[in-house]
Amino acid sequence: MSLEARIERLEALEEIRQLPAKYALALDMRDMDAMVGLFCADVRVGKDASGREALRAYMDQTLRSPFTGTSHHIGGHIIELDDANHAHGIVYSKNEHETPVEGGADEWVIMQMMYVDDYERQDGQWFFRRRLPLYWYATDLNKPPVGDNKMRWPGTDWAEGNFHKLFPSFAEFWDREGAPQGPVPEPAPIGDFINRMRRGNAAPKVKVRAD
Repeated sequence: MSLEARIERLEALEEIRQLPAKYALALDMRDMDAMVGLFCADVRVGKDASGREALRAYMDQTLRSPFTGTSHHIGGHIIELDDANHAHGIVYSKNEHETPVEGGADEWVIMQMMYVDDYERQDGQWFFRRRLPLYWYATDLNKPPVGDNKMRWPGTDWAEGNFHKLFPSFAEFWDREGAPQGPVPEPAPIGDFINRMRRGNAAPKVKVRAD
C-alpha cells in the first residue's frame, strides 16, 4: 500500500470515528438539523420515506416521548473499510434517559446497546448510511436488569433485547461444555474482524427506539 493510500485510509477512519460522537451530541442537544446532516442525503426512513427531511420529522416526534433528556456515552468503535466509498462498523453506547412516568415518580432509565453501522462517502464526505441498534437492557437506575426480558421501559411490557443476536458465538458458548476443540483458526485479516465474528449471520429484526 502506497503512502498516499495509507494516509487516505487513516483520514477515512478518523472521519468515520467522529460520526457516532457527533450523533450523540446532536441527539442529546436535540439539534435535529445537525443530527440528520450526519446521514446520507437519500437515507431511508421506514418503508415508504427517504431523505433528511423525512428523518428529521421522524426523530423530532420520537425524541419527545418517552423521555425528556438523554445522555449517550460512546464506547469502543470498530471500523472496517469495504472500498473507497463504503465502510461498516460497530460502536458501543451506554445511555441515560430521564423518563416521565404517568401517575408516579419519574425514572432514570439506563441502557446498554451497540450500533451496527453502514457508512458511505458522498461528495468526499463520510455519512451514516444506516444505523441498526441492538439493545441488551434498559431499566431504572435503581432496578438491576437481572434475569430475562431486560428491556424494561416504564409503562411497557418487559421484552427481550437483541444485543447478542448478530453474533452466533454467544449462544454457542452457553450451548457447549468446555473449551472448543481443534486448532485455533488464523487471526482475522485486517478489515474482516466483524465479518469473521458474524459468520454470515443475518441482522435481527429490531424495533427501533430513538437511541
